[in-house]
Amino acid sequence: MVLLDAIVVAGAICLAFWLRFDASVPSRFLGTLAWSVPLVVLAKLPTMFVFRLYRRSWRHAGARAFTMVGIACVVGSAVVAAAVFTLRTAPIFEAFPRSVLAIDFAFCVLGLGGVRLLARLLGHAPAEGRVAADARNTLVIGGGDAGAQLVRAVREEPRFPYRIVGIVDDDPKRQGLLVRGVRVLGPRKRIPQLVKEWEVEAVMIAIPSASPAVVRETVQIVRESGVRETKIVPYLSDLYAGEITSAELRELRPEDLLRRDPVQIQEASIRSFVEGKIVLVTGAAGSIGSELCRQILVFGAERLVAFDFNETGLFDLHADLARRFPGREIVVVVGDVRDRSSLRRAFDRFSPNLVYHAAAYKHVPMMEAYPAEAVKVNVVGTQNTLEEACRSGCEAFVLISSDKAVRPSSVMGATKRVAEMIVQERRDPPPRCIAVRFGNVLGSRGSVLRTFQNQVERRLPVTVTDPGMRRYFMVTSEAVQLVLQASVAGVTGDVLVLDMGEPVGIVDLARDVIRFYGYEPDVDIPIVYTGLRPGEKLAEDLFTESEMGDATAHERVFIAKLQRPGVGWSDGVDRLVEIAEAGEDGAVFESLHDLVPDFQSPESDAVS
Repeated sequence: MVLLDAIVVAGAICLAFWLRFDASVPSRFLGTLAWSVPLVVLAKLPTMFVFRLYRRSWRHAGARAFTMVGIACVVGSAVVAAAVFTLRTAPIFEAFPRSVLAIDFAFCVLGLGGVRLLARLLGHAPAEGRVAADARNTLVIGGGDAGAQLVRAVREEPRFPYRIVGIVDDDPKRQGLLVRGVRVLGPRKRIPQLVKEWEVEAVMIAIPSASPAVVRETVQIVRESGVRETKIVPYLSDLYAGEITSAELRELRPEDLLRRDPVQIQEASIRSFVEGKIVLVTGAAGSIGSELCRQILVFGAERLVAFDFNETGLFDLHADLARRFPGREIVVVVGDVRDRSSLRRAFDRFSPNLVYHAAAYKHVPMMEAYPAEAVKVNVVGTQNTLEEACRSGCEAFVLISSDKAVRPSSVMGATKRVAEMIVQERRDPPPRCIAVRFGNVLGSRGSVLRTFQNQVERRLPVTVTDPGMRRYFMVTSEAVQLVLQASVAGVTGDVLVLDMGEPVGIVDLARDVIRFYGYEPDVDIPIVYTGLRPGEKLAEDLFTESEMGDATAHERVFIAKLQRPGVGWSDGVDRLVEIAEAGEDGAVFESLHDLVPDFQSPESDAVS
């Protein structure tokens, strides 16, 4: 590609001279032309590297990519013009025709952009219009940009077993229109008729900005029409690239239909905070950490450093990120936040600007059984990561906390509250140290949603601890976007709280999952109540009444009003760490109770 660009750039300057002199370049300008060719090549090709035009996949290039070509041409031509002006005292450039610069710029834009457009067209052309022999007749629901991109993506996959026969859209202005050569056949209420008329076997839902209520209604119509195969383009928060590809299309999941309010973020502020930065994420192989990695790359990080002790998870994460973000700089580091030396090596090697600390033990009953281990990861790990971030002089440190830190009833919640207090104790930036507190994430590792799915798929009774249990829920991608939004808003020592919407009854969630699979709760699959487990409580709070937060620039991010740790508090943390390192599980409860007075658990009550 570099060689091809060099030929285009050299050809552009030659054509510019040829056109300027009406196809007959005077002999006195031939020397100028000869020197101009290496000048423009040496001036313009580096700008292509600066704007990362050789790191893009031009087969999937969009408007933004071609805009960058134009900007690179402007900068390159400006460099050439400056060079000609500087060298004007040299005899060879003394009479350089200034109009040649304008003509050369036009040819460069056309040539360099045209080469990339040709690469895009050639990449798509062979597959266009070819359909697999066993393709199933398919309706696409949604005739907007997402629907159009999906039609294109499906038609470009010759082995993709779907034949799109029509599009369904409720917008009256789109009725009868052709979208990528496929006709809009009518609104959603016509789906049953269209299924019979076109012998439809599959439906693809391409309305990523729609609310869950609209998706639920659409799925109900589709299922009542007798279509059993339903695929969906994820919500906007789940899309990591500017274009929809066949790889983004996935099976319908229960969380797609659950009751929740979509999140709106201020993309410009997040991009300005993350773009061009080196970002380190601990716990990168976990559900929150891996999504942080994806979103950080979406918002333009220069380099991502994914840190975790789960080597298999890191391997899978790197493979996924490399596929989604070809050409981006992604580094995985196997290390443990409990090991200060492994953290130090990572910080010294990569010098991150931003640190997102997501590494934690989060399973409530397991941490009740192993409280010393919870302290080592959630407290010592936070200490180590924060101290290395401060030592290395990074710009910001963000702790991922939990709503279980509010009036904690578990070791996990109490250790996360201590981790928040460690962040609060930091008084002066840099780095700007904040904690972000939020509730449960739908579909994350260990999520109750996954437990319910496994039980229903195996036709087992669905187990709920208590009929009154309620929790805050949010899909992973939206929770992470709000974390990034909060990291822009906070100042040193802040504990920021995400508005997770209304809490969801766990029983209601269980019933929704059962119905998603086509069964009736307590008829086809029973719901069994098992009682609260150690450390659990019926309802979680994002903050207490006394902590009721101040508003920030974003309507769903608040600052909790928390007292900062007092003098000598760090000595208590040191004692807690010593006890945990010694493996004295019983004493851990007492020490946590001293540090977090509102920590209540059977063990701490017995100790006090």
